[in-house]
Amino acid sequence: MTPTTSPEATRLAQDEVLTGEAVALDVQPTGMVLRAVGAVIDILVSVALIVGALFIITGPLAGLLPMGTQQMTIVVTLVLVLVVVPTVVETTTRGRSLGRLAVGTRIVRADGGAAGFRQALIRALVGVLEIYFSFGVVAVLSGAFTPRSQRLGDLLAGTYSQRTRVAPLPPPLPPAPPVLAEWASVVDVARMPDRLSRRLAQFLAQSARLAPAARERIAAELCHEVAAYVSPMPGTDALTTLLGVAAVRRDREFRALEAQERRMRQLAPVLERVPPGFPQR
Repeated sequence: MTPTTSPEATRLAQDEVLTGEAVALDVQPTGMVLRAVGAVIDILVSVALIVGALFIITGPLAGLLPMGTQQMTIVVTLVLVLVVVPTVVETTTRGRSLGRLAVGTRIVRADGGAAGFRQALIRALVGVLEIYFSFGVVAVLSGAFTPRSQRLGDLLAGTYSQRTRVAPLPPPLPPAPPVLAEWASVVDVARMPDRLSRRLAQFLAQSARLAPAARERIAAELCHEVAAYVSPMPGTDALTTLLGVAAVRRDREFRALEAQERRMRQLAPVLERVPPGFPQR
């Protein structure tokens, strides 16, 4: 048996990473605005540390240190604050910093794993150029033209910023109303567009918080749109009809996914016996 694959079946989405077990994970890269806010917080902390250190070096210690020692101390302070401290913090906290904790992000490898010392060091060294020497212009331009808003240091280190705070999943929709049990076994909802299905699910999730008049009006409008893709339509009120349509579509999609998973488990032993390099069509 020759396994068949297609580019569409093997292509990963832009916001997915492939683990070592060949499992595609849906992740949420951080946008430019959120990354900028976190970076500004980190930059302000670094500037505060540098200003405080310079104040001590040029103030209380000015009379105790020779001029050459003062200059060397300033250089060492800059290296510590701009390179060493960010590297140590990012390595020990698994890609986090004070600014990233505030906005709910972290730095991860391109495969979704935790970033290590090498990645943190590369990002810190390149960050001195693209953030401090160029006043952030290089980082902004790089982030604007990369799919995951990666700055130059991320591209060289093989990392990107991932969101750690995501919105909670919406509560599950209730089952089809009992009055529609017989109708649910024969209705055809496969032609309903995904966009309309999402609007329907959003309305049903928020319908309990709407005023009765607004709920009835929106339900009637959605029911009119749904009627073009559902056959037959039940003779119930608009809200009950929408609850039935959403429940039937959800249950049938779930059963389709279960059937696909069973087929993949059945094919797994066959695919494992295919020798490496065997041509696939």
